[in-house]
Amino acid sequence: MKRLLTRLAVGLGLVFTITAAGTVFVYQQSKQALVSPLGLTSTTEVVIKPGQSVRKLMQQWQQQGWLETDLWLRLALKARPELSALKVGTYRLEPGMTPEQAFTLLGSGIEAQFSITLVEGGTIEQWLTQISQHPRLRQTVATSAQLADKLALDDQNPEGWFYPDTYSFTAGSSDVELLTRAHKRMEQALTKVWEQRQSPLPLATPYELLTLASIIEKETAVAAERKLVASVFVNRLKRGMRLQTDPTVIYGLGDAYQGDITRKHLKTKTPYNTYRIDGLTPTPIANPSLASLQAAADPASSNYLYFVADGNGGHAFNTNLKAHNRAVRAYLRKQKQ
Repeated sequence: MKRLLTRLAVGLGLVFTITAAGTVFVYQQSKQALVSPLGLTSTTEVVIKPGQSVRKLMQQWQQQGWLETDLWLRLALKARPELSALKVGTYRLEPGMTPEQAFTLLGSGIEAQFSITLVEGGTIEQWLTQISQHPRLRQTVATSAQLADKLALDDQNPEGWFYPDTYSFTAGSSDVELLTRAHKRMEQALTKVWEQRQSPLPLATPYELLTLASIIEKETAVAAERKLVASVFVNRLKRGMRLQTDPTVIYGLGDAYQGDITRKHLKTKTPYNTYRIDGLTPTPIANPSLASLQAAADPASSNYLYFVADGNGGHAFNTNLKAHNRAVRAYLRKQKQ
């Protein structure tokens, strides 16, 4: 009897030993599975959709070769259930990332960021086209009038009311969400610049300053010239002279403009043709930069009334028509060379 009990004790001891060893082995394998790098060779996007389960996700990773087996991870997640709480969104996984790090990210809601650059001097129609072509943005409006309705703007032409910059967003963001941010930034910038404006200016409202800034933006890309260009337009407005600036003609022509401005275009009467109308255009003609807003609010002190391209990327400025006409002829000669 004593011998039998001894044998049972030994047998049970072996069972317990084997069980304990097995438990330790499973624990170690599960723990290792969480901290072993996934088989990622490059930055990869992972999209978590509504109802996405962790188990299904791990099966996909195994099929993609990121995991040898999902067995140990499934066991590991039983001990770490918080890692199974995935949040809908688009995420970026980086090479060297472990399953533990990946699951933590996928449950954080910190989605991958994408970006788009809305360039200075672009029109809202150009920007809407650019946004509609971005694969990560969702189009909800097709025209500037529709955008104005969405933003509850009084004017059906919201040109100028959007701040040019590079904007970050998450996948699936809408055009209106993005442009609402740009609109708020322009409102803030315009308010600040208007409060700091030079006095007196022939501008009655912040909107007139915004309109002038858009014309300055389209007339020169040379930063050092902005305030001089602004001074020409301010001097003309003070004297009651027409602005006579080609970009306003082009804006008024719309799709009829095909790349070359002609004498006929200059004579075509549109609400924006400053060769035919007095004062400023009824709306801005582009979305101006902060630098152009500041130039409109604080133009250089000058007697200039004219300017024309000098053929070298800048402009020649003059105080009288005779000198201006000489500069125009000089520019035309350079164009023919």
